[in-house]
Amino acid sequence: MNNFSRNSATLIGFIAILLWSLLALFTASSGNVPPFQLAALTFAIGASIGVCRWVLKPSRISKLKQPIAVWALGVIGLFGYHFAYFTALRNAPAVDASLIAYLWPLFIVLFSALLPGEKLKIHHIVGTLLGLCGAVLIVTKGSFFNFQSEYIYGYSVAFVCALIWSTYSVLSRRFSHISTDVVTGFCLVTAMLSFIAHMFLEQTIWPGDIKQWLAIIGLGLGPVGLAFYTWDLGVKHGDIQVLGAASYIAPLLSTLILIMFGFAKLTTIVVAACLLITLGAIIAAKDLLLNRSK
Repeated sequence: MNNFSRNSATLIGFIAILLWSLLALFTASSGNVPPFQLAALTFAIGASIGVCRWVLKPSRISKLKQPIAVWALGVIGLFGYHFAYFTALRNAPAVDASLIAYLWPLFIVLFSALLPGEKLKIHHIVGTLLGLCGAVLIVTKGSFFNFQSEYIYGYSVAFVCALIWSTYSVLSRRFSHISTDVVTGFCLVTAMLSFIAHMFLEQTIWPGDIKQWLAIIGLGLGPVGLAFYTWDLGVKHGDIQVLGAASYIAPLLSTLILIMFGFAKLTTIVVAACLLITLGAIIAAKDLLLNRSK
């Protein structure tokens, strides 16, 4: 039974966006650990959040008994997205691949119109497009980008990456009756599959000091842990269109955090992106904001 109102669930989903803004900082502080090895470690840590809940209430383990469709959606969503993203980065310039992959918030807003009871309004589209423009500025740093034919495979995989996460997020609404406890199982399977991918595709490199280990633990507890639990609640019971549009706040906050810690510099491009993304989020959340003000 859902104990969250639509607005409360939306705010819980927004926690995931805030946590994802820490992804770049923690990743930059984690050393040279290869992507799939890092994913295996952090998803294992993320799963421990749910495992602790099992210890406190063993009956929650029964929530893992779900139809194969639920497991397929969750594993493809979590592992499939990361596998596609890492593959895209290996086969195309990072800026281009990241830009294409970050179409997923736009796709969430568009695909949500297919859900029962949801209605796509013009302010959702306008807000999301403004957010996309801001994200383009953040990713490209205001420079021109030129897609090149030799990277078509990487571009295609990045596009698939965006489709995977948006589809996972929207279809999760179809399983709104399924407890978020099942996310623990998704994280465990993703950790195992990431470890297998690491063994075949990468050379093992362990963190070099305690600072790097703390960064990995932070990743596992936040952006690759709690974020997936709160996102699950948000897309299942909250305003999925607002969450989709607001997701463009993550790369902006990520950049601002990197600036605070000396990994990047504040520029007029960042300020412009800030204005675009903030304005877009406000426009997309118009209905939510008006309802709360009444």
